[in-house]
Amino acid sequence: MALTTADMQKFIETVLSGRKADPSATLNDYLAHIPRLESLADVPSGTPVLVRGDVDAKPGKAVGEGDIRLRSMVDTLKFGHHKGWKQIIFGHIGRKPEGSLDKVAKRIGELMGCEAPLIKDWYDPATGTVTSAATAAIAAAKPGAILVLENTRAYDIERVLWDAKPADAAKHADKLAKFATEMATKVADVYVNEALSAGSLDSSTVVVPAAMKRVALGKYVAGEFSGPMQQCLKAQVVVFSGLKIDKLDDLAAMIGRGTIRRVFAAGSLAMALRKAIGEIEGKNVCIGEAEDPANASQPYYIPPERVAQAKQMVTEGREKGIEFIVPCDSIIGDGSQKDNLDPNDQQFDIGPKTSALFEQKIGEFLATKPQGAVAFHNGVFGMFEDPRFEEGTRRFMGQLKRLKDAGVETYIGGGEGGIALEKYGQPDWVNHVFTAGGTVLNALGSEPVPYLVALRLAAKK
Repeated sequence: MALTTADMQKFIETVLSGRKADPSATLNDYLAHIPRLESLADVPSGTPVLVRGDVDAKPGKAVGEGDIRLRSMVDTLKFGHHKGWKQIIFGHIGRKPEGSLDKVAKRIGELMGCEAPLIKDWYDPATGTVTSAATAAIAAAKPGAILVLENTRAYDIERVLWDAKPADAAKHADKLAKFATEMATKVADVYVNEALSAGSLDSSTVVVPAAMKRVALGKYVAGEFSGPMQQCLKAQVVVFSGLKIDKLDDLAAMIGRGTIRRVFAAGSLAMALRKAIGEIEGKNVCIGEAEDPANASQPYYIPPERVAQAKQMVTEGREKGIEFIVPCDSIIGDGSQKDNLDPNDQQFDIGPKTSALFEQKIGEFLATKPQGAVAFHNGVFGMFEDPRFEEGTRRFMGQLKRLKDAGVETYIGGGEGGIALEKYGQPDWVNHVFTAGGTVLNALGSEPVPYLVALRLAAKK
């Protein structure tokens, strides 16, 4: 049955509204309503099943190189293969439309021990329909086959909701309803999400489920949310960094759960906190170019309202016994160290005094002999891909090992933090590294994961 425009409008309004659509809902409220892969055990052999895969990967020369996200899909794909489903994997690679999943499809085939042919021109933007060539390929596939649809972001329909607001739902609903219906009627009407990192508002992730008869979370994604993610909700120590100041919202949500005792901050988040702490303590703290309104269009700019938010966070947090540890020196653009920034300075890394301070504060935390403690690390401390600005990040990786060796469960939120551990440390220095930084922040922070919202809505139909 075709999905109506009205149904789609209501569906995407809810997804786009995020927390506002259901302010009291927790991560576990969403998870409780979404079926798991095992719920599809009765789906007959030969049934086409759409698998939203974590295919944004760059496979190296051999299995095990650059394909951790693809390997995370294997258990789910084996389940479907054993059931005799025709599994059609789809998703994106990078942000550019011209990217191709040809190497990804080849690696999936290597991982599964079978061919995983890539279906290229599977969608016709001019007519808004799935091509006859794609439907023919799926129809001709044998039970147990695995196929891969080419990069979904090659088509504008995939990117329609990227910058959309709830008020925009009406103008997009008709074409998105048609797209979802096309996928359900010509590709598959059973849908499995096995893409932990798919946190963007891609149509393949948050629109297509609306037309499905059945949806489920894949084995890996379900395991991440029900296992490591649950532990991170209990974190006593958080290490937050990065260029995006909106992480302040995520930190506020995490603090609101009442378990956090120490916050280590770097990046834009730390600049806001450092400025706020200065105001609380009656000190004039300059955070350089980050507070200059002339830079309002730059990602590192911190508007006054964010400083006010940080000030409230620190004030209320200190009343609850939370300690905020922020940089006391910086590495600026020319590679030199400064204790205090001037108006024309921009921080590119924490300085050596800050590294020493962080190490001291980690030691003080461990001296309390925390039993059953959890630490969550997200982001890197500077532009670590440039050797001039990598020392802060490199040096702190050893502190994660120190925490784990002392019995603190230690988690890295994926993304750049995971890359930094791979570059400067060893996998066993922490208990777990997530394969998706943004999704983990959504799950632990201020806004729900968009695909969990979509899957819960689809499951409730």
